[in-house]
Amino acid sequence: MKDIFFEDTIAAISTAVSEAGIGIVRISGPDAVGIADRVLTLPGKKTLAEAPTHTIHYGFLHGSGDEEGEFDEVLATVMRGPKSYTAEDTVEINCHGGVYTVQKALEAVIGAGARLAEPGEFTKRAFLNGRIDLTRAEAVMEVIRAKSDLALKSSVKALRGSVWKSVSALRGEILHECAFIEAALDDPEHYSLDNYADSLGALCGDWKKRLSRLISTAKGGKLISEGINTVIIGRPNAGKSSLLNRFAGEERAIVTRVEGTTRDVIRHTVRVGGLTLNLADTAGIRDARDEVEQIGVELALDLAKEADLILYVVDSARELDENDRQIAGLIKDRKVIVLLNKSDLDTVTDEAAVRALGGNGRFVPLSALTGEGMEQLEKEILDMFHIGDLSFNEEAVITSMRHKDLLEKALGSLERVSQALEDGMPEDLVNIDLVEAASQLGQITGESIRDDLADEIFSKFCMGK
Repeated sequence: MKDIFFEDTIAAISTAVSEAGIGIVRISGPDAVGIADRVLTLPGKKTLAEAPTHTIHYGFLHGSGDEEGEFDEVLATVMRGPKSYTAEDTVEINCHGGVYTVQKALEAVIGAGARLAEPGEFTKRAFLNGRIDLTRAEAVMEVIRAKSDLALKSSVKALRGSVWKSVSALRGEILHECAFIEAALDDPEHYSLDNYADSLGALCGDWKKRLSRLISTAKGGKLISEGINTVIIGRPNAGKSSLLNRFAGEERAIVTRVEGTTRDVIRHTVRVGGLTLNLADTAGIRDARDEVEQIGVELALDLAKEADLILYVVDSARELDENDRQIAGLIKDRKVIVLLNKSDLDTVTDEAAVRALGGNGRFVPLSALTGEGMEQLEKEILDMFHIGDLSFNEEAVITSMRHKDLLEKALGSLERVSQALEDGMPEDLVNIDLVEAASQLGQITGESIRDDLADEIFSKFCMGK
């Protein structure tokens, strides 16, 4: 672990600032216990300075230096470094959760000598003090931002070190070979490079396979962490808005018999079997004469081109027309589920009719009005993406685009190593790309991270974490 070097003590509210049962003010740094003692009165004239680590103490909170001005009844938790979240002395004051009360508690702590923490500064200190690596630090924020069961499980797995273990193991093996090449070049009498190109080539092949496997999880990992961007399209009055309302369980979109009611994009996020769907209900696809509606149609077509999943709603109680033909061309070779809506009515359009227009994908009979077929639709979505396998197996899953970018750069460096070996290049030149690959992997775990990049990463964290 690195030496703890921070000289100042920071504090922040670590719970949501709202009316709640409990609010927590966190203090971390060399004077955390002393600052807490200046704003706390404990029974029997005890102090936190006398308390053993990892203990909880009952008392009253007051302004610094104001023994008579007690304003809340609290519990204070003492955690001495290095066995704390930041690896520093830490005190958490649990007070009543009113907005004014928690803010006053923070003001008292600041008045007693603490500095207001920057966003993510507690986790940044944990990283810089060697308590966690950068992948675990980033996983902390992913846990907080998780929108689904799979996102939460994937983040917790990263928090336990799944990404770090995979990346650091690769980096360690590459650095070992870098060191061997340097030793052989400096001391050829004791370290021989005879036939070394063949063994390094085999190792490089294995490293590239492992990197490629990690990179291949990024697409599913992105869907886990950010959700599946799902666009609902269809001709006017096919039942798109009714489907959105059915997913949402409430009236999110206006539903009328008038064609062209939906002109703008209506968005809603829902959970389906542990996944998150970022739904977008769009204007009905038709040759609109109204300028505003035409803009809505064009926006619908643009969103469909970028979507992870398209839900094509067909009015099975009406014959298909040229609008459906246009949609069928748009969804070709995409992830599509065709919903034969209004199955509760007399139907005239079936799967064969849609396929005859060139429409593909999976087909589900549905009534957005009654909810019949919704269970089957959810099963088809889960089966289509196979994301559950990524979350429940033991392999690391890449959910960060920063990680993916660095893994791809490391793979590119190793590709250049392979090419250099094939071309018979000298080992000192080969070693340049090996070192570069190790450096790129080190940026993932934080072992070769730049200060400005660390600042950028932690600035995205929430206050108090």
